[in-house]
Parts: sequence; C-alpha cells; structure tokens
Amino acid sequence: MRTLTNFLRTLLLVFLLGSCTQNKVNKETTLPFFNSAIFTPEWIPKDSDKYSKIHTIADFSLTNQEGEKVTNESYKGKIYVADFFFVSCPGICPVLEKNMSTLQEHYKNDNDILLLSHTVMPVKDSIPVLKQYAIDNEIISGKWNLVTGDKNQIYDLARTSYFADEDFVKTQDEDAFIHTENFILIDKKGRIRGVYNGTIELEIKRLIRHIELLKKEV
Repeated sequence: MRTLTNFLRTLLLVFLLGSCTQNKVNKETTLPFFNSAIFTPEWIPKDSDKYSKIHTIADFSLTNQEGEKVTNESYKGKIYVADFFFVSCPGICPVLEKNMSTLQEHYKNDNDILLLSHTVMPVKDSIPVLKQYAIDNEIISGKWNLVTGDKNQIYDLARTSYFADEDFVKTQDEDAFIHTENFILIDKKGRIRGVYNGTIELEIKRLIRHIELLKKEV
C-alpha cells in the first residue's frame, strides 16, 4: 500500500510540474505585451486572468493614399508595423521612410505582414499629397497604407492606443505636435508587442527578428 501511495504521489508531482512548465512563458522565444505608455514589458501566459485584459489598439477609421477607407478590419489577423510622420518633415521622417521601405521590401511577398503610417499633419497631408508621396517612394498600395483623417482621432490613437507620444506622457498637452521616431509592432489581435527606434538600422534588424517570432505564435 505504501508503495502504491508513493507511486501516486510521484505521478501527481510529475503532473503538477508539467502543468507549471506548460504555463510558463519562455521569454527567449515569446515577445512581451506592452500595456501602458511607460512600455514595461509583460509576459502574460494565456491562462492568466490578465490575458483577456491586454491592451489593444482602439477602433479607427481613416483614409489611405488611394482614397480608400482603412479600419481595424483592414489589419485583422495581420501583423503590422505602425508609425507617425508627415510628408514635409525635413528631419527624421526621411530616415523613417527609408527604414519602413526596408520592411516593405523584406515582406513584400508576405501577405500576413502589413505597414501603417499615420500623418500627424492631416490638414496639409491630403489624399493627393499622400498619393504623390507614395509614388515618389515606391510605396506598395495594400502593403503599406499612408493614412490621413480627423486630427483628433489620429492624435488620440497615437497617445492612448500606440503610446507613441512621449512628450504627452509628461505634459498632457493635447494641442502639442506629435513627432516620434517609434515603430510599433502590433500582433494579429491588435496588441502591442514591441517598440523600436525607426531611425536606427540595428533596431530594424531587431524588429524583423521579432516579426519572425510573432509569425510562429498560435
């Protein structure tokens, strides 16, 4: 009887250890989630109570360089990289465009990877302006959307959905101009999985590595 009891205890211990191993997140092969503007990485297993409360990008409706409506549904089930720019920007924007073009070239034949650039000067960056910018920079429609629309919606998305405006965290000034070098990686369920400096080539390589990890997620 004692032998049987010890055997059953051993089986129970193996089961419990196996369950713990299955539920544990492998940080080397799994990307974290980002749920706030301070960008603290959080590895949240699917069986956690927090999993259903992970931050997601809010619903949006904007217009791309082709005059077509772009919404969350346009990116449903897709991995995408988002950023914020404006056409006449003389500073970091040309570098952002160059590095986003690198991503476009790398994933031009992968329909599961898309790009999304929001103008932060929608008054000036009309659809024809975005269209010409797309032509000048060989942007592939359908792969990479340049979107314009209501300024308040775009700024609210940048600040409360993508956490892309670092100055707003400090000042809470809603009228302040948004200018950020961040590339934000979004998974197939609309959740933030990485933030990268879009002006640095090494960061783009890191972003590509992380996209490949996301592609393996079930």
